[in-house]
Amino acid sequence: MNSPVGASRQSWFARNRMTLLTVVIVAAYALFIEWFWGWSSILAQWAAVGVLPIVIALVLLTSTYFLRTWRILDYFPRETSGQFRTLFRVTQIHNLLNIMLPFRSGETSFPLLMRTEFGIPLARGTSALLVMRLLDLHALLAAAGIGLASEAGNGLIAWIIWAAFLVLPVAAFIVRKPLLRFGFKLAPKKAQGFLAEIENGLPVDGIAFARAWAMTAVNWLVKVLVLAWALGLMGVLPLAASFGGALGGELSSVLPVHAPGGVGTYPAGITAGAVAFGALGGKEALAALAQASINAHLLIIVSALTGTAISLPFGRRRQL
Repeated sequence: MNSPVGASRQSWFARNRMTLLTVVIVAAYALFIEWFWGWSSILAQWAAVGVLPIVIALVLLTSTYFLRTWRILDYFPRETSGQFRTLFRVTQIHNLLNIMLPFRSGETSFPLLMRTEFGIPLARGTSALLVMRLLDLHALLAAAGIGLASEAGNGLIAWIIWAAFLVLPVAAFIVRKPLLRFGFKLAPKKAQGFLAEIENGLPVDGIAFARAWAMTAVNWLVKVLVLAWALGLMGVLPLAASFGGALGGELSSVLPVHAPGGVGTYPAGITAGAVAFGALGGKEALAALAQASINAHLLIIVSALTGTAISLPFGRRRQL
């Protein structure tokens, strides 16, 4: 039989588990930054760029986390109604774990957190996450395709291919029901409930799908443009190269090759993207590109840390 003190402690931990988890993750990540780069080194490098541009970039990057939360809120309106603050914290923990853990293994935290906080079944949360990640990848590849199509030798064919790729999510959404009906026919009875939860994790109708698609596009547009602007301030020229660098870095973060903390892989993605989109050659230009890629990576890391720190007061509301 549990004593009143033991029961009280268990109740306190149950109420504050998300706060405790958030504090531990933020502290661990801050220590990781200090160990690998050193906060003094980061601040010194940013001071060379200018305090105001860095602050503006951090504010804009952090604002995209609120947009991501809104996208999930719109995806699960019934389960998350009136709980934006709790959902914001969930998305921030998920985002930070994604950055910290290798090979996108932090993605597994999303369905677990959604089940813990909102009672959403694992299959449904996983299905929704898969849809959102496919939309993310599609948005980044479509943006990269603009540059590739504009530089292609046969412009008309390239733009037709790009347009076909652009509407690919619409085609996938249209055929989802026939594919699910086929799956229900083949699946044994024990798997019927699992398939039903997967279906529940998809957008309910065309309007919901359009909203999810639009919010995905706006989110990545803001993030890529801010990163491209920051890279331009750091000396990555021409403008197309800074845009390519921003796309390359973000593509490296959504692919399974992501290293812990994005160390190495994110700056390499920025460098590869900038070179592919016409970055200036020469020893000095390449050295500036390498330094800018590291600074931009640190900007992403600190914005994620800032967003998670902001979510600390956003705990579950007390029930009266």
